[in-house]
This record gives sequence, C-alpha cells and structure tokens, in this order.
Amino acid sequence: HRGFTATAIVCSPRSAELHVRLPEKEKPDMAKLVVSPMPGLVVTVEVEEGQEVKTGEPLIIVEAMKMENVLRAETDGIIKSVKVEAGNSVAADELMIEFE
Repeated sequence: HRGFTATAIVCSPRSAELHVRLPEKEKPDMAKLVVSPMPGLVVTVEVEEGQEVKTGEPLIIVEAMKMENVLRAETDGIIKSVKVEAGNSVAADELMIEFE
C-alpha cells in the first residue's frame, strides 16, 4: 500500500520465538561467474580461456525464444574457463564462463 511492502509469517508463538533465531541465508558470490539467464541454445562463444576482457565486451550469444541474447562482461578480468561450446543447449542458471 503506497509503496510499503510487508512480509508476514503466521505461526504459533513458540515457532515465532524459534524463527527469530534462524540465521539469514547469504547469497553466493556470483561476481566471477557467468550463468545462463534462461534456457536456450549457445549460438556463439566470443572468448576463450586465458583471454583478457574489458567491461561491456560480448562473451556469449544465447538464442532463447527466437531472440539472440548477448551476454557481456560486467567487469574487467581474465577468462579462467569456458564451460560451453557453440551448439550446446543450456538450462537456466547453468554455469557457462568462470573468471579468475
């Protein structure tokens, strides 16, 4: 309502006490990984292992839903490994490239 969002948990008083003590899950560090945003077909791999890339350079082109999606480098770095080849099918969130 008016930009306010709330998350409500409905449970017994004892469960509420215990729920407060649960640790927060930390998100994994994905800064050095390139994963597929959706299922599709790898059309082109623009980089190879050991190659230095700059921010914004194209890494991989994935065809999904009859559209070509260009995945670009988010930071400068060196390619550690390329896990896919042109012609491979990839699933959503599948690891494709790893940076050093």
